[in-house]
Amino acid sequence: MKRSRKLDFCSPSLSYGKASVHVTALERNPQLEPRVEWLVGGHPFYSTDAVKCFADLKFSVARTSIYESAETSPSLKLSSAEHLAPVFLMWPSRRFVVDVDCNEDGVAEVPMMDGSALPFFLALRKEAGVPEELAFYDAPVHDEWNLFRTDKNDSEPYGFVRITPSEAFEVEYVLERNVGGSLWTSSASVSIYSAEDLYNVFAARTFIFKNEFDEARKAGLLGGVDESCGLLLDSTVGANASAFRVLEEPARHKILDLLGDLCFAKPALPKVRLEIRNGGHLSHRTILEKVLPYAL
Repeated sequence: MKRSRKLDFCSPSLSYGKASVHVTALERNPQLEPRVEWLVGGHPFYSTDAVKCFADLKFSVARTSIYESAETSPSLKLSSAEHLAPVFLMWPSRRFVVDVDCNEDGVAEVPMMDGSALPFFLALRKEAGVPEELAFYDAPVHDEWNLFRTDKNDSEPYGFVRITPSEAFEVEYVLERNVGGSLWTSSASVSIYSAEDLYNVFAARTFIFKNEFDEARKAGLLGGVDESCGLLLDSTVGANASAFRVLEEPARHKILDLLGDLCFAKPALPKVRLEIRNGGHLSHRTILEKVLPYAL
């Protein structure tokens, strides 16, 4: 029988020059319930077989999703799990242990790697084997809402979310930005029925425009990010497509973020169709709050 082996991943994270995570695919045991067990610095943080306790985790948003466990002393924090969490969709019947190292500030950030889920998937594919049939759950949700900026007093919405039931997981994601006085857009539509449908989403890297990156660094943010961590986009509209790894890579990466925000709670997908314009981690969290009760 194949023995469990710990896979080590190390790279800069959003905030720090070095971050590490260790992932173990445990030996198959059909007598045990599948789960992804998340540890922070070796201490238990959250396990997906206890999804009913997911609401006990405090949630906040910066440039990434941040979770905090109030059940531990001192309180543990975990951020940037959205690139790793979707990979476990590929093996819903398996058991995994994920241990994210704490840095000198006591914060656990998942390393950025190349800014996508692909390095995690390729390494786990060698260890965990052929991807399995994906897990879905019915989510008879009909809803829509506008998105408003929380940092401004704009009365006009800048985006929206629509959600309806579907036979699988479908999402149409549109991004719009005013870049140098011109409208920059990226849009992608993805229908996920099987593991094969996830590959191009896993390959999509995180992105930021050069002016946004410079402003963030001046504000003391993104201290760990370098050119290996994703796409640094030119402010000239239409100037970046040749650098893309997959078609409409920015929008596809937002779909990856969405999958990560939904699947951290449980590695299964709701059967819904989503239309999202200018969404982000906060709107993804609202979607999760609406569908997760149907996964319990």
